[in-house]
Amino acid sequence: MKRLLLLVCLATVTLVTKAQTATNTKPVETKPAEVIQLKETSYDFGKIQQGRPVTHNFELVNIGKEPLMLENVQASCGCTTPEWSKDAIQPGAPSTIKVGYNAAAEGMFTKTITITYNNHQFKTLTITGTVFKGPATSAPVNASLSLLKNN
Repeated sequence: MKRLLLLVCLATVTLVTKAQTATNTKPVETKPAEVIQLKETSYDFGKIQQGRPVTHNFELVNIGKEPLMLENVQASCGCTTPEWSKDAIQPGAPSTIKVGYNAAAEGMFTKTITITYNNHQFKTLTITGTVFKGPATSAPVNASLSLLKNN
């Protein structure tokens, strides 16, 4: 009887120890290696006159070991237009994303541009600024000019 009790206790301790030291069989998720290096991720246009579109070039470098394809570059609204090369960016090579903003609406703005690359990896760029209303004419109307024309 003592042997049976000892055998049951030993089996229980073995099972408890085994359960505590079981390894996690779930695969560990690894973060994809960084392959894009951006010189800057945001740009402030400052004050922009209404009705005058502006552009800025965001510079990037492929720091990966394989050629890099920018799958898409999408602006947060239609007033912002990105332009980029559809060609592969070779390792170590630079590239440019040209972002245009149509300064039509008066006031402050913040717009984002999302870069999609390497099977749905993302980077976000931001542009900001303030649009002010420009003068209605290039110069104020001179009343004496009409007097001169009448003479």
